[in-house]
Amino acid sequence: MSEQLTLSAEARDRAGKGASRALRREGRVPAVIYGNNEEPLSIHVEEKLLNKQLGTGHFFNSVIMVEVGGKTVRTLAKDVAFHPVSDRPLHADFLRVSEHATVTVAVPVRFENEDASPGLKKGGVLNVVRHDIELVVDAAKIPEDVVVDLSGFEVGDSIHISAVTLPKGAKTAIDDRDFTIATIVAPSALKSAEGDTETPAEGE
Repeated sequence: MSEQLTLSAEARDRAGKGASRALRREGRVPAVIYGNNEEPLSIHVEEKLLNKQLGTGHFFNSVIMVEVGGKTVRTLAKDVAFHPVSDRPLHADFLRVSEHATVTVAVPVRFENEDASPGLKKGGVLNVVRHDIELVVDAAKIPEDVVVDLSGFEVGDSIHISAVTLPKGAKTAIDDRDFTIATIVAPSALKSAEGDTETPAEGE
């Protein structure tokens, strides 16, 4: 199960660019909580704490309990806008969710049993196509990751979603095709593909 995060916030009295800039100067990040047929709630959170939670790697697939005005709001993080140069967070969006709401979240993929893959043992390279998979799950049962077992895969094999055992109660958001998660390629094929992308076009 993905961990539950807690984020302290304060209500925002004033909206607008000037007010947002003033908050950022104080080390705060303006944000909004919306959804669940309720009025949007403008808040601001501490930049340091937000950055710490972003660094967990689970910020976008964990339930985040936002504490504001003596109440706790169950949310999922939907978006964080970053400054293009400094990479500081500029704004965050949180979606209200009820405890057992059905939600769509991007869950990281974790590969295991690399030693049991004949292709990798021969020197093949794991080429990851999808680092995370969008799952439709109960908000109270968001998995920490999706485990992909590499046992038995040879060079040239593609690992599709149909070969993966999803966490109980979860289904993929993409249900109309058997999409590829990773392939096992020969090292020479990977090198030539990289060489192709690095060759400058004529006239550059």
